[in-house]
Parts: sequence; C-alpha cells; structure tokens
Amino acid sequence: MPYLTSASEIHAIVAEYTNAKTLWIDTEVADYKSRNPRLSLIQVLDNPQDMSGDRVYLLDVLDKPNIIAEFIDQIMINSAIEKVFHNASYDLKFLGSKKAKNITCTLEIAKKIPYYLLPLPNYQLKTIATALCSFNNIDKQEQKSDWAKRPLTEEQIEYAYLDCIYLAQIHLNLLGLQAQASPEPATEDLSSLSARYSQVEQQWKLLNSEFEHLQERIKKAMQAQDISETYDYKLTSYERTTIKAAFTELAKLAQTQGINLDFPITLTQKLQKDLGENLEQLSVDIDKNTSWRLIPKTQENEAEDE
Repeated sequence: MPYLTSASEIHAIVAEYTNAKTLWIDTEVADYKSRNPRLSLIQVLDNPQDMSGDRVYLLDVLDKPNIIAEFIDQIMINSAIEKVFHNASYDLKFLGSKKAKNITCTLEIAKKIPYYLLPLPNYQLKTIATALCSFNNIDKQEQKSDWAKRPLTEEQIEYAYLDCIYLAQIHLNLLGLQAQASPEPATEDLSSLSARYSQVEQQWKLLNSEFEHLQERIKKAMQAQDISETYDYKLTSYERTTIKAAFTELAKLAQTQGINLDFPITLTQKLQKDLGENLEQLSVDIDKNTSWRLIPKTQENEAEDE
C-alpha cells in the first residue's frame, strides 16, 4: 500500500485519479474530538478487485491545506467520478461538503435494503464487512489512535489501507443486494411473487399474533412481580394527557382575545356531510392522492357471498 507524503507524489496520483470512473475513499482525522479536527489521511482505492492493497494509496495530508484543496477541486467536485464512502456525511465535512458531486454512501445503501435481506444489528463498516463479505477479526482499535502523530505506526498504516478494501467489497456486495431488493417491475414473475407473498403473509400473521401476545404477558408478569428490569428488557411507563375543547368555545376565545389560530383543518367525510351545501361557501384546498391496495381474492369472494 503506497504511503505518499510528498506534495509532488500526491499531485501525480491525484492527476491519475481524474481519469477514474469510481474511487473508494476513506479518511482518518486527527484531533477528531476537539473543536478543530484536522484531516490526517485520505485513503483511495481505484480497483475494487484488488485485495492485496497494492492499489490503495494513502495520501498524507496532515496540515497540508493546499493538497486537500487540490483533491477537492480535482476529485470531489468532479461529477464524472463516482466517490464511494461509508458514512459519507462525516468524510464530506473535510472534503468539499455540499460542493462534492456524485457521492455514493454504502451506509445509506445498506439502510435502504429490507431487513430480511440484510439482518444486521447495526450498519457499522465492521459489522457489514463481517456479515456480508466474510471478513473476520476486523480490528477497529486504531480508529481512535493518534492520527496527528508522525511517523504513523505500522498498525495505523495497515488499518488505513484495509478500510478501503473493506469498503470496496461492501459496496460490490450491497449493489447485488440492492438489485435483488429492487428488481425491474415490468419483468417480475407475478406467479412466484404472489405465491411467496401469500406464504409470508400467513407466517407474518402467526408471528405477529405470538409477538403481541408474548409482549403483553411479559409486561403483565413484570408488573405483577414488581420487576422493572430483566436481563433482556426494561419496563417503563408514560402518561399521555389529551386536552379537548369545544370548537365553538375555541373560536370565540380566539376572536375575543385576538389570537391568530388560522390553520387548515382536514374536513373528514363526516364533517363534509355535516356541512352539506355549506361546504360550497368555503375556500378549500383539495389534494388528491392515489393509493393502491392489495386485496386477496379470498376476501373479495367472501364479500360477494355476503
């Protein structure tokens, strides 16, 4: 993993990266808990198939604002280059912020994939890399090390280049899951899709019924046994207060006290019926939305039989 420290070396590799289609990028930040965090390293991989680290370049940019600015101008703002990060919002604080273009965030991709396809306790890079890419013994201890200190240790350098490899492999695997989760609707096999839906629907009804029943039993048992916390759960209570007033009294109060309560009220079907022809005297805004419902044929037949 080439570790570049001189401005000329970094300038040369940045110029090479301007021709890339996609770059997988990570950063390390010095003094990240302080009010003045400083970008320490920019790690870049341009070949996701590289597992050796030969194509991961570590750019030492600590206290080198001109080099950081060049990277932002040549790479981050360049919309022709896709830049892949994990938790991109953090890295972008140091790399162009809102000016950055064509950004892909693996954290956001992972969050949008249905849980049944990616059942993870969290979406940290380590968690996804272990579960999705079969990387084992990932050590994130160096993440909190002193990135302001020079020279960097061998452990820090190894940690920095490995994160880019994890990132690229996570990205490739997530793209596969993304395609699985969002196939082309026009080419979906409705027969197999409907059969699976019916199967899952029945399983869901059974599981949801048992889940709600068990939940109530646990709550009642903890209350009866005066236990507020177990190894698995904590029982908390809350009170909800609802204040109601007659509409005529509220309107009268607002008028006499000069209170501005001018806000739109949703007119339900019942209110529309109560207003009758008087509704025409009101200036109303009408929003129309189309919603689609999936109704099992068995329910439809039962309704017809009735």
